[in-house]
Amino acid sequence: MPERILIFQYLFNIGYQFFLLLMVWGGLRLKKVKIRDLIGGRWATPEDFLVDAAIAIGCCLGFFVMLAIAGSLMGMANPAQLKEAKKLAEMLGPQSGVSMVFFVLLSCTAGLVEEILFRGYLQRQIGALTGNVYAGLFGSAILFGQGHGYEGTRRMVLITMLGIMFGLLAVLRKSLRPGMMAHALFDSMQGVLLWLVRKGAVPLG
Repeated sequence: MPERILIFQYLFNIGYQFFLLLMVWGGLRLKKVKIRDLIGGRWATPEDFLVDAAIAIGCCLGFFVMLAIAGSLMGMANPAQLKEAKKLAEMLGPQSGVSMVFFVLLSCTAGLVEEILFRGYLQRQIGALTGNVYAGLFGSAILFGQGHGYEGTRRMVLITMLGIMFGLLAVLRKSLRPGMMAHALFDSMQGVLLWLVRKGAVPLG
């Protein structure tokens, strides 16, 4: 795929993410709820930010390890799955430093918008409707995984697991801020990994 088309896809997805955020903002406005109240956990001091940043980095690395183990147990290290992963890297992965910049921008946008949409809005709404916080957590995680169904069934399961981890983080911290940073970092690291696979630095199959 030509790089200019790839960059266009990244930009289109960034625009779509902000469209979803606009929809959530409209729904919250009708209920007289502010997005910053949905996010929670304000940073009153630089130390507050550093604590959340440290949590985000630790969680991101931990999530990578746990999903790698889960993926291996699900048979994603077999030749057919590795071939599929390579195909995905060639289709979606950055091709140069320029497209990598746009991929990171997309990752940061996803970290912001998807955490507000899935962990902030849907998780709370499902939790309120069912009267159970964890029903909201698992329900929103399933929807999060289904939204990535184009990556295949096994990866959809892994992404659902990732949604559960982000949901737990939001519940435990009572804030979306560390999850937003962890999500943006996680997706950015995936971009780097896809680029390395494309370049052959991480051989697959």
